[in-house]
Amino acid sequence: MWLKEIGPSTALRKWFGHDPKRWPEFQKRYREELRDKSELTARIKHLEHEHCIVTLVFSARDEERNQAIVLRDFLAKRSPTSERRRAKKKVRKGA
Repeated sequence: MWLKEIGPSTALRKWFGHDPKRWPEFQKRYREELRDKSELTARIKHLEHEHCIVTLVFSARDEERNQAIVLRDFLAKRSPTSERRRAKKKVRKGA
């Protein structure tokens, strides 16, 4: 399954241009974009839970600085446990 929409925006990709000097800022901006794509990230986490593995594919030549690395790290920080904690915090704040 290809979830094209989970990738960085065209504007962000073009701005980054795989310039290593822009890597830290690219990570920050892409994580911001990912926060707005919670339905897609939740879908990936569900697929991971269902199939025990998800393969992130990228076409960049740089294996250390690319969107798959940012997405992998973003998803890892959003484990089911952390999602439950976040949900509980939201309930507490609203109470």
